[in-house]
Amino acid sequence: MEYVLGHGTENDFVLLPDPDGRLDLTAPAVRALCHRRRGLGADGVLRVAPSEDPGAAWFMDYRNADGSIAEMCGNGVRVFARYLVEAGLASGTEFDVATRAGLRHVLVHGDEVTVDMGPARVGVESTAVVGSGTTFPGIAVDVGNPHLACVTTVDVDALDLTVAPGHDPALFPHGVNVEFLSPLTADLATRLRVHERGSGETRSCGTGTVAGAVAGLRAAGRDTGTVTVTTPGGVLRVGVDPSTTTLSGPAVLIAHGEVELGGSADAPYAFARVAQAARA
Repeated sequence: MEYVLGHGTENDFVLLPDPDGRLDLTAPAVRALCHRRRGLGADGVLRVAPSEDPGAAWFMDYRNADGSIAEMCGNGVRVFARYLVEAGLASGTEFDVATRAGLRHVLVHGDEVTVDMGPARVGVESTAVVGSGTTFPGIAVDVGNPHLACVTTVDVDALDLTVAPGHDPALFPHGVNVEFLSPLTADLATRLRVHERGSGETRSCGTGTVAGAVAGLRAAGRDTGTVTVTTPGGVLRVGVDPSTTTLSGPAVLIAHGEVELGGSADAPYAFARVAQAARA
């Protein structure tokens, strides 16, 4: 099976080209591919499949590292778009990608990719619980998938995110991505960390960055602006206006090769790397 490794601000993915739409991508296979010691290692898998939506040629079938299905992935769709251009599967550098959260318009300009994330829907206030019981107020933000964004004066680098923060299961019955970010500076910059449902803490999260930017602007008494967000994996830019949000940043393809899946759904998968080479 062919694969490509890519990342957006160190939020990394295994891309699996499936032009005929025949790949049966099981949860155990996804977990095996994403395992950082027994597999290829990634935060998630992007299956490149034909789209059933007439507005897009390709569908981004995104799976979290634990094998669960997710609606959207902001960094993932940027890496997905970069792959389509590099592989010659996209006509031009501006097009739509189909996702479970709807169509996403992308613009690939060199190493940088911008995606129109659509409007972010702000919900109710809630709380996240970290560690032994420290509570952080936050706000629910829907970016095609659920987020709880917490603006805090606590040093975000000091937070222990090795365990998923507690949240209100009645508000988020299917789990939630939780962001912690510093208040926006005068020039609309912030630092952010995120714990993603199904993947744990990641070096970056595209939808989480958008949710954090929206919450940060709201905490600053604003509803529009361009926010510079520094994550552990790099810097992203989020544009927020009344009608939509945009996410811009690097998307990098780092290696490609072939991998053979063995075993069964009830046993660990074995990998035979037939070939791997760094991207030119």
